[in-house]
Amino acid sequence: MKLMCCGGNNASMDMDTKNSKKEDEAEGKFTGLGVRHLQVFLLFFALTVAYALRVNLSVAVVAMTDASGANPDFPEYNWSEKTKSLLLSSFFWGYVVTQVPAGQMARKFGGKMLILSGLTICSILNILTPICAKIGGWQLVCALRVVEGLCQGVVFPSTHTILSKWAMPSERASLGTCAYAGNQFGTILMLATSGVIAASPIGWPSIFYISGGIGCVWSVVYFFFGAGSPEESKSISSEERKLIEMAHASEVTSASEVPQQQMSTPWLSFFTSPAFLVLIVAHSVHNWGFWTLLTEIPSYMKNVLGKDIKSNALLSSLPYVCMFVMSFVFSAISQQLNNRHCVSTVVSRKIFNSIGLWIPMITLICLGYVGADQTTLAVALLCFTVGMNAATYLGYNMNHIDLAPNFAGILMGITNGVANIMSIIAPLIVGFIVKDEHDPEQWRVVFFIASGFYLVGNTLFVIFGKASIQPWNDPPAKPRRNSTPQVESQH
Repeated sequence: MKLMCCGGNNASMDMDTKNSKKEDEAEGKFTGLGVRHLQVFLLFFALTVAYALRVNLSVAVVAMTDASGANPDFPEYNWSEKTKSLLLSSFFWGYVVTQVPAGQMARKFGGKMLILSGLTICSILNILTPICAKIGGWQLVCALRVVEGLCQGVVFPSTHTILSKWAMPSERASLGTCAYAGNQFGTILMLATSGVIAASPIGWPSIFYISGGIGCVWSVVYFFFGAGSPEESKSISSEERKLIEMAHASEVTSASEVPQQQMSTPWLSFFTSPAFLVLIVAHSVHNWGFWTLLTEIPSYMKNVLGKDIKSNALLSSLPYVCMFVMSFVFSAISQQLNNRHCVSTVVSRKIFNSIGLWIPMITLICLGYVGADQTTLAVALLCFTVGMNAATYLGYNMNHIDLAPNFAGILMGITNGVANIMSIIAPLIVGFIVKDEHDPEQWRVVFFIASGFYLVGNTLFVIFGKASIQPWNDPPAKPRRNSTPQVESQH
């Protein structure tokens, strides 16, 4: 393989080039799409289903409490704003609880079994939502959403566990981005179609029937075609299995041994590792800023700028569309950089994480100074800011697998659990600061806080973040994996 450098010290790339040589040789014998791409495709739709089931109530509850505005032939419930807020937040009560246990269970029982059972149960419960609302009121719906959150708490840890088995080190960024882009795709579908469905002859109950039904269809497809690892797959070719095995072997020194599958979890090592601690911080500050944007900016734009973007399905989904599109744009940029062996994995992670956090840091502040007569500019800034957040898919989001492939699901469970607590706290802080929703000065304080989190969180990630496999990934008293950063050549 000919090395093409973008400049700088060529010698610093020699080790990276050698480490990717095995993969290049293997890929010379096996090119094109393979079973690993099918698995990522199935994970994309798993996350599409998960987010569709997660956000459908936020749209449906409008029609459920105002049938005359949608289709008056269906039941209407007299729920207060406080009750609606309780219903919308109840999902996350359960979601946070199962994050860490899910990572441990995915490692023990396999990612396929866990994500399949979680989304299947969640889909069935979604179908039952209209019936529960009729017979048990908001209390039963609230309990249902808590259980749905418990079920969906397994999704991210399971996805990371599966990706750690299927994605070669050189493909983690691109395949991981493709899988997690399903988050935005599911949100876009629900925001764009739920209002139409609610106003149609089939009414708001069909929002739950359709999304839950699609989830059940995915479950059947994944049961037959999904696999938690290449070893579990019955359809993978010997060439592709060898390709993946050689790629993973390139991370192991000749003196190292493959860790036993059921080795004990090094909890203490997790929380004494600076690289993992800053990963928790990076994930948490991203969630703080991201959910501040998506939950509070619409209120700011309505009360300060006089622009109600929630009343327009296109404007509501536009920020998610931008993030969905930009996730593939950033993936393509990463592919070009890494094909030329310009950057190592750790540099790539830090560059894209900085794009995803520091650029939004600046545009968030700019949003606070947009005038009431510049609503178009405000919408453009919001969409640009959310779009830039997509770069974090190639930053901290894949770093769990970089640090410890054997515990990727558990690490994701920990960081996602903490990060979602931040997602719950952020709106509460906004409510504490913003006493007058029409006062732009109070909103600027909110934006400065979110920008400060972005600044501090990514600075720590840039200084202390790593992308090499940590010693605690392997069993004690055994030679550890090579800590040389890998070049993410994407093929």
